[in-house]
Amino acid sequence: MEFRKPSWLRQHVLNILNFYYPDCIDHRYGGYISQLSDRDGHIYDGRSKSQVSTCRLIFNFSVGDMIEGPDWCRSAAKHGLDFLLSEHREEDGGYPWLLKGRSVEDPTRRAYAHAFALLAVSTASKADIPGADKEIEPTYRVIEEHFMETERGLCKPELGPDWEEVSPYRGQNANMHMCEALISAYEATENEKYLDDAVDIATALAKELTDKGEGLLWEHYDSDWEIDWDYNRDQPDHLFRPWGYQPGHLMEWSKLLLILDPYVSRNWFLDRAEHFFRSAVEKGWDSEYGGFYYSFDRNGKPILEDKYYWKLAEGSAAAALLAHRTGDDYYWEWYDRIWKYAWENMINKKYGNWYFKLTRDNEIHEGIDSTPEIKVGYHPLSACYEVMKEKGKYE
Repeated sequence: MEFRKPSWLRQHVLNILNFYYPDCIDHRYGGYISQLSDRDGHIYDGRSKSQVSTCRLIFNFSVGDMIEGPDWCRSAAKHGLDFLLSEHREEDGGYPWLLKGRSVEDPTRRAYAHAFALLAVSTASKADIPGADKEIEPTYRVIEEHFMETERGLCKPELGPDWEEVSPYRGQNANMHMCEALISAYEATENEKYLDDAVDIATALAKELTDKGEGLLWEHYDSDWEIDWDYNRDQPDHLFRPWGYQPGHLMEWSKLLLILDPYVSRNWFLDRAEHFFRSAVEKGWDSEYGGFYYSFDRNGKPILEDKYYWKLAEGSAAAALLAHRTGDDYYWEWYDRIWKYAWENMINKKYGNWYFKLTRDNEIHEGIDSTPEIKVGYHPLSACYEVMKEKGKYE
């Protein structure tokens, strides 16, 4: 039962941070280098700077500081925060998707990226990183002005460099992370408007649109937020917009609903969290080889059988929170099963990081380093931290 112990979880967080530090600190361009090989930690791209990876590493090092990790966690968080605000952010407050060095490579403005900006500054504020607290409200205002569709309480996912709308597509993924970021902003400030917006997003997606569908949360919608059952049917392996149901996102929503619940209880939060989790493990877990499939179709059949690291992390956090809230050992059994699989297959025990992707039969996937530069340990680190916080409420 080592996986359940806060001391073990804390050490695992530190192992992840030690994998990235100090090699991720970029002394040439500033900010971070996030392109470290999952196999041995070598840097395979020293120039690409995903805004999301910058935000996630700020989050990681801020958490490291909050759990009283090494002194360098604080300076590393400040190092990334300064680069985020001075180089990633443009004069109008917007964040391009990707830099090369300090030059804009992809000017697209995405709600996903701006959600992570809000998560980064609010988490850094909770860690008392200098300058972070004053950036929460300005970041929120940019999101509110440009991305939020106020009549629906949801965000448009993608805009051009001048904030022009470039696609009628709407999706749940960016909104899920916006909900996460708004919860964090509320925790940092106790400003109720952030919490209200988080609840609006959760209600629209995890309740209303789920109820309009097949009882599970679909990923893709049109500009009127009507379900688009065929979007990306030919791209089942798309990293951000795959076709099919995502067991990882169902479990991530389960976690978010349970994080929201103590702040603003709704009678449907726990029921929906349990339903999402049970559906994810019943339809998404590979009973032969272990691990979660990437996706499954509307009949509950696997679509893409590869195993991605982040689903395990989100599943472990959801299982632990459900176990604490319900007292049902079913969820602890799943928590242990998920961690056992991750420890035996997904975690690089020599270096402390997690592999990004495995084949169905648990071999490290070829071409792993060609994936976008966002795999910086945020999901498992965040999951461990949430479980540590949850256990602290009961001990």
